[in-house]
Amino acid sequence: MIVKNQTVTSHFILQGLPIPPEHQYLFYALFLAMYLTTVMGNLIIIILILLDSHLHTPMYFFLSNLSFSDFCFSSVTMLNLLQNMQRQVPSISYVGCLTQMYFFIFFANMENFLLVVMAYDRYVAICFPLHYSSIVSPKLCVCMVMLSWVISMLYSMVHTLLLARLSFCKDNMIQHFFCETSALLKLACSDIFINELMIFILGGPIAVIPFLLIFVSYVQIFCSILKFSSVRVIHKVFSTCGSHLSVVSLFYGTIIGVYLCPSTNQSTVKETVMAMMYTVVTPMMNPFIYSLRNRDMKEALIRDPNIFSLGYWISMIMTNQTVISSFILRGLPILPDHQPLFYALLLSMYLSTVMGNLIIIILILLNSHLHTPMYFFLSNLSFSDFCFASVTMPKLLKNMQTEVPSISYVGCLTQMYFYIVFGNMENFLLMIMAYDRYVAICFPLHYTSIISLKLCVCMVAMSWVFNILFAMLHTLLLARLSFCEDNMIPQFFCDLSALIKLSCSDIFINELMIFIIGGPIIVIPFLLIIVSYVKIVCSILKVSSARVIHKVFSTCGSHLSVVSLFYGTIIGVYFCPSTNNSTVKETVIAMMYTVVTPMLNPFIYSLRNRDMKEALLRVLCKKKNSL
Repeated sequence: MIVKNQTVTSHFILQGLPIPPEHQYLFYALFLAMYLTTVMGNLIIIILILLDSHLHTPMYFFLSNLSFSDFCFSSVTMLNLLQNMQRQVPSISYVGCLTQMYFFIFFANMENFLLVVMAYDRYVAICFPLHYSSIVSPKLCVCMVMLSWVISMLYSMVHTLLLARLSFCKDNMIQHFFCETSALLKLACSDIFINELMIFILGGPIAVIPFLLIFVSYVQIFCSILKFSSVRVIHKVFSTCGSHLSVVSLFYGTIIGVYLCPSTNQSTVKETVMAMMYTVVTPMMNPFIYSLRNRDMKEALIRDPNIFSLGYWISMIMTNQTVISSFILRGLPILPDHQPLFYALLLSMYLSTVMGNLIIIILILLNSHLHTPMYFFLSNLSFSDFCFASVTMPKLLKNMQTEVPSISYVGCLTQMYFYIVFGNMENFLLMIMAYDRYVAICFPLHYTSIISLKLCVCMVAMSWVFNILFAMLHTLLLARLSFCEDNMIPQFFCDLSALIKLSCSDIFINELMIFIIGGPIIVIPFLLIIVSYVKIVCSILKVSSARVIHKVFSTCGSHLSVVSLFYGTIIGVYFCPSTNNSTVKETVIAMMYTVVTPMLNPFIYSLRNRDMKEALLRVLCKKKNSL
């Protein structure tokens, strides 16, 4: 569908901000400073809440989600705006425009819902203080936030898919500095009745109902505090709600300014200025409102003034190390008599993994015929496989030769960090490669225009950045835990779930983050891969030629084999019922996806892939001729 639109228009021109050319650099510096302030402010809020046990309450759980949403909301528009301010022609691709619009709607609505949830939290805390802990339970908090994420995701998906079906003809000038829904609908040259109907049916209630619920909550709070004659109680209530009320006023005030104030001749300028308010100013101001007006946040910052220094993290790790300085890895369930045999087997498997993946990378680098998007993704997959195996195998081989297979505390956290990075990287790369095959088979004539070099680099770079941040989050959360007497890890490497089970401190936040972020990171890529192959199968069923069908399956065969191998082992770990020998089963399956899968991937892509075999023959023949 996107490709069909791209036959008419492949990109849009963003009008940008009404800034005179001589003031461009000044405003660029201003917006960059505002964006960096937004990022730093919201990250400080998130880190303070994660690390300070006094802030592990429902209100601050909601606030951490609001700060994360603000950070993402600002990043959706600001990064592209800053990039376009340095260009002569501020453009954005069709796919990039839809993506920006999707995430803009998603995070804007997420903030909307979170403000409602926080208003309900304040309502219960003030009107029913004795029953607060039983009403606003951790389970309810997680459910409300998860429901907000899901509704926002589905709502933004509806509008994005409806917009993707429209055609855009000659006019591609968006009267805004980002891809806003109403601005895009004005450019469409096809029927937009359904789009406007869905905005009216869904969009209105999603904006109005949360605002009314917040209003009702504060009316109830106001009625409740009127019963008290104590000035101290009234002052405490207003100090508790002050930060939230300020954020609500800032957020909804700008929205009312955009949509409810009458338009003038300069309505485009007005809308742009108002949009800057709720996309840039509001996310930047929220951290200051919650830190300057909030006593708990100020006290948390005073308690840990060096929380953002390297020394703080080293001292925190050392604090845990005063309790436990190393872990014992149980290793593999191998009899002592078979130890040398298995050592030789695992060493040969690791060397095969290293050699196979390095050969793939070198072949792709040296052979110009393989300088295509598919092999660019494959080279990243091979590099990820090489690193993934290297994270666990050298330590395992070393421990097999020692009497006590141990690993230091810092070494264990480091191994776990890189294990998460490269494990999830393989997950994302398989999803990207599935999308590549989908476009190549379903839209072959438009393949080069869709899968451009810029898009390839962006997808891979985003995958690396996202996985690095995801791994860092879990590593920092684990670093705050204490480990007491039991230091036996029932695995041959430092697995996150195994380490959490050994902790003797509160692991609620760790498990919550695994549930909120970890689950979708595995499930969503897998579902997208399935959707891609369903689309591919539906596409080839329309073709009666056996030659075309055989070519399609030979093209996708290698990728399908790797996907089956990777996700098959994950399903074996997490979905198969446990038995009495569950530890042995988990160890064997962990060996499958940490050792066997990275070893087999190069063979699958070389033995089943004609291009790779031809490239290898060319290199060998060239070497033979030179001799």
